[in-house]
Amino acid sequence: MIDDDGVVNLVLAAGAAVPQAGGEEQRNGLYLNVAALLDGGLPEPPQPVLLRREDGNAIFYNRQVNLIFGDPESGKTLVAQAAASEALKDSRKVLFIDIDHNGPQATISRFLDMDVPEEVLRDPELFRYVEPEDKNHLMAVVADAKQWHPAVAVVDSVGELLPLLSLSSNSPDDFTLAHSGVLKPLALAGAAVLAIDHLPKNTDSRAAGPTGTAAKRRAVGGVSIRVTIKEPFTPGRGGSAYLNINKDRHGGLRRNSPFEGKEPSAGTFKLRSGTDTISWSVSAPKLGDAAAAVRVSVDDLAALNDLEPPPTSVRDVKTRLGWSSDRATATLKEWRTRRSQSVPEEQGTGNEQVVLRSSP
Repeated sequence: MIDDDGVVNLVLAAGAAVPQAGGEEQRNGLYLNVAALLDGGLPEPPQPVLLRREDGNAIFYNRQVNLIFGDPESGKTLVAQAAASEALKDSRKVLFIDIDHNGPQATISRFLDMDVPEEVLRDPELFRYVEPEDKNHLMAVVADAKQWHPAVAVVDSVGELLPLLSLSSNSPDDFTLAHSGVLKPLALAGAAVLAIDHLPKNTDSRAAGPTGTAAKRRAVGGVSIRVTIKEPFTPGRGGSAYLNINKDRHGGLRRNSPFEGKEPSAGTFKLRSGTDTISWSVSAPKLGDAAAAVRVSVDDLAALNDLEPPPTSVRDVKTRLGWSSDRATATLKEWRTRRSQSVPEEQGTGNEQVVLRSSP
């Protein structure tokens, strides 16, 4: 069972009434009545509904915890604000929990520049902004959200959330407490939760995902998006960033993205900035975007794929292709990752060449 706070309750009180649902295993309250579920018809799997791409498909899931992570200045908060502005312009409720000290002036000015109507931002039934002072303040905001039911809840950032709750960023148990106490209740209140997080400095850890415990990735009920800078974001000019799929629990985003490597592209976020206006768009992903995000070209991957016998080391690649150490190292790493994930030919799906080549 799940209580009002979104916490799983594993203890059934002695003598408590249980649903009478046919069959001894159902009457004792221990198991799901699968027959009743099937009789009612299984629901369609969730589909992303927020942050629309130019092809009409979206990035983030409603009523789920979605994660946006990347390096400083990569555009993480801009992506979340663009998604929130999309909702606000549709008169959908947005909660912005600013733990990362962006500040109300900068945040609200950004929304105005993104063409969110001033009357929408003035209306507390549509937009609520908060910089929580402490744990009690934050938990009061979460309790209020259960009554208000925002469509979008931005939490910027997870790195500041855990210390605010006096929890450790490196403890799986502590993150689980933060998730069950803050992030999950917001999702259960009806929000597409956009939780912003950072990348660690360690090279091997960066490949896996955001800072701290791996429990963060397991807790994602929607999609986890890696944001990588393409063109630096500059005031008055804009910029762009690659969006790559680190995790997609329901597969709705992956189905509308090319199969390419460990973290396929979800699209490219583009920001155009004028004096008082900001416009944004998300282009549909194309083959080669995932390679570009890790600074590897599709042509270089194809060159490794053509080598016979296959390359065995960075030195081997440098000797046979005459490449620099950096080029050989980066390309060989990505090539091995994609090769390990490609389906054997006898079990093929028709997508194998997409993994390594820009064309069949």
